[in-house]
Amino acid sequence: MSAPKDFGRELYPFLYPSSGGARTGAAESSRQALLDAVKHSTIEKCSDTIELRRELLAEYDEQLVHAAAAMAERFARGGKLMSFGNGGSATDADDAAADCLAPPIPQWRALPALSLSADSASVTAVANDVGLDSVFVRQIIALGERSDIALGISTSGNSANVVAALAQAKRRGMLTVALTGYDGGAILRDGRADFCFVARREFVPRIQEGHATLWHTLLELTQAAIGAPAERSA
Repeated sequence: MSAPKDFGRELYPFLYPSSGGARTGAAESSRQALLDAVKHSTIEKCSDTIELRRELLAEYDEQLVHAAAAMAERFARGGKLMSFGNGGSATDADDAAADCLAPPIPQWRALPALSLSADSASVTAVANDVGLDSVFVRQIIALGERSDIALGISTSGNSANVVAALAQAKRRGMLTVALTGYDGGAILRDGRADFCFVARREFVPRIQEGHATLWHTLLELTQAAIGAPAERSA
């Protein structure tokens, strides 16, 4: 019976020292080159993210304050946040709802919220019976109230089900807030949201990092607007 293959060594030989002085030296050199490349790439990505965050906060300084005040007013009226998106934006929608329900800062108020993306039964039922473009619209129709906030997230700004849900929410008198990327897409172009914040990049992971910054800034400003204490530095 032959010994099992060591797939780690086959797939990543540069992580394992070779026998023999020369080959060991070559392996160490290769490993150091890899570590240097990873370090350079990490620093470069961090710099890009910091630059984007500064751009977003500079561009949307006043709009973020106005949006947070509008959100605080809806929460004060008993409204709730309804967040939605696809793929990575669905997880961002989940995070937004969780941040409201279980605030990361102890002094903040818990706020009513739900992620439409997380309702797998409704999403799959509507997608199967009606079509994917209607999955969030149907939930907005069933659960949305005039005092609520619709938070639509789409890196392209063109996701049909997000666009449709924002349009429906606006028709119902809900406050509509959108996080997009690239040039803002149809959401910005067609005025689908009362407040549209665009992370102007073409690399999706960077856009999503921008969305995280925008959302957490919005949440902190909203908490401040409803009278919650500011985050305390350590």
